[in-house]
Amino acid sequence: MKTRLLHLSDLHLGANDRPEIEPALRALIGRLEPALIVASGDLTHRGRAAQHDRAAAFLRALGLPVVAIPGNHDIPYTFPARFTRPWAEFERVWGTTQPVHRADGLVVLGLNSVRPWRHQSGRLRPAQLQHAADVLGAAGPQTFRVVALHHHLLGAPWRARRKRPVAQRNRVLAALVDAGADLILAGHIHQGAVSERHEFELAFGSERSVVVSIAPGLGQPRPHRRGEARGLHVYGIDDEWLEVSTFVWRESTGDWALTAERRFPRFT
Repeated sequence: MKTRLLHLSDLHLGANDRPEIEPALRALIGRLEPALIVASGDLTHRGRAAQHDRAAAFLRALGLPVVAIPGNHDIPYTFPARFTRPWAEFERVWGTTQPVHRADGLVVLGLNSVRPWRHQSGRLRPAQLQHAADVLGAAGPQTFRVVALHHHLLGAPWRARRKRPVAQRNRVLAALVDAGADLILAGHIHQGAVSERHEFELAFGSERSVVVSIAPGLGQPRPHRRGEARGLHVYGIDDEWLEVSTFVWRESTGDWALTAERRFPRFT
């Protein structure tokens, strides 16, 4: 039996909102029947209380469990709140910045990569990577392990100057792979990218399959800035395969359209 996850990122609610997307997203969920939504940050545009309330209402109204983590836009934009209470509004609506979702055969861990003094880049501390090792290591051997953070570990190069990846990303990736992650999710760059570790790491034959996936942004694309998409990913997981389906918003039809599919063996 296949388990599906819906991956949304970079909603930026409060800027260039498109109300027509919500009913179309509900219809897509009705067709695909995902079990869970993973929202990998930048749920709001300026981290204001009203925007957090709007983002929480939007996601919860979709009728599925939500694993939500903060992005760099989800903390206050101005001093001093950015440094004195960066997580207050996010935690008010979501309870934690590092959620854990456990279900039969699945564990999803959120990690907070946002740092208030870094406007674009992010970081994971050693204690967070150890937390990932503890959570994923406690899962059963057949459990599919997902880690989500906001800042990307790979991505298309068009916006590489401003959209900085997580700091020391080779170390972070190695730690998450060693912790047992099967799928690593992020957003931040408003572009979709999917790669299996054997596509960028030298393989000797004994390495586990690990897929790194960046979801296109759901909100706030600037049409005159090349390199910003409006889309989402859906992951289908069964005992043998991980399938990644990319959907993009079509202005001409006012609906979501399947634009790409990739399939990865779980055990290689």
